[in-house]
Amino acid sequence: MAKTNSGIYIHIPFCTIKCFYCDYSSTAGYDEDRLPLFFNSLSKEIEFYKDIAHNFIFDTIFIGGGTPSIINPKYIENIFNVLSINFDLSHATEITLEINPGEVALENLKTLKNIGVNRLSVGVQSFNNKILHFLTRNHKKRDIFRTIENARKSGFENINCDMIYNIPNQNQSTWKKDLTALIDLDIEHISCYSLVVERETELYQLVKSKDIKMPDNDNSCYLYKSAQEILGKKGFFQYEVTSWSKRNFECKHNYHYWNIDPCISFGPSAHGFYNGKRYWNVKNIDKYIDFISNERSPVESSEKLSDKDIANELLGFGIRTIEGLDLTKIPESKKNDVYFSIQNNLKKWGNFLIYCDQQLKLTKNGFLFADAIAVDLMI
Repeated sequence: MAKTNSGIYIHIPFCTIKCFYCDYSSTAGYDEDRLPLFFNSLSKEIEFYKDIAHNFIFDTIFIGGGTPSIINPKYIENIFNVLSINFDLSHATEITLEINPGEVALENLKTLKNIGVNRLSVGVQSFNNKILHFLTRNHKKRDIFRTIENARKSGFENINCDMIYNIPNQNQSTWKKDLTALIDLDIEHISCYSLVVERETELYQLVKSKDIKMPDNDNSCYLYKSAQEILGKKGFFQYEVTSWSKRNFECKHNYHYWNIDPCISFGPSAHGFYNGKRYWNVKNIDKYIDFISNERSPVESSEKLSDKDIANELLGFGIRTIEGLDLTKIPESKKNDVYFSIQNNLKKWGNFLIYCDQQLKLTKNGFLFADAIAVDLMI
């Protein structure tokens, strides 16, 4: 059986503070005394998968959270050592770690670079201190510049910055200033995300109680199109709905998700996929540790994807990229259903969809409606 290119994801759920819009599984602060126990559990979970590791070619590693950079780098180094013992990492050309501005010292960045991390993903979100305060972020504008400068001093040549738009009180002028400031940093990759009101967040409660009013859709569309225009003029190539990069700096790890490739994931709440099966771990950190200390798998549940599930995931994720979806990947049993759906949706979304030679993709303006089009395409 041919080996498949795959990714590894490691979830480290600790943050300095919990931002009020965040619905990721994370916790504010951590008990220093319990960190060794947590990372021992993570190491054991990695060992659980050693028997299947030979089936895949692991070319990316992504360490997210949480904010893994607030942890002493020695723990990250130990995890790399355990991975290298149990998995073949010789093909891993992209190793990403998430950091926040102002929360990682220069010496720690140097250590992370030395142990193999070669890409940083920085949670910038905005350069406007008032907006950062509104978002309950733990940094200021000056911390962004210092962190990027220290990353360059440490030898990092592949840096992504996350930005947020569609924020209350964020007008077109402040968004353009944010993008200009970001461009001036001369980084390699930019991700722009709309602020979404997720149910399990403090933001949701504030919107529900009408203490906060979210911007309307027209404003969100305008800000998104501004990003497309401004970043495009400055040499950034939009290769996915939320992603811009300089040439050859696309995020390889994210392509695994968009292509429905296998991804083996570790840590509390981590979601993984292999052999046609999705699985997810328990969220609770204490439960996670308890399961593993009793030689039990921390997997809370799993599901085998049907041909219909696979077709829908390929449709939903595939149209997000500039290349679009290669329709030959659709399971044979569902191809007629997919073609019928495409023909129906060309009547509604024809100005935003391109369907030609077994390829389905969005136009540049179609990226604005990617989520809605994906839902309509589902069979």
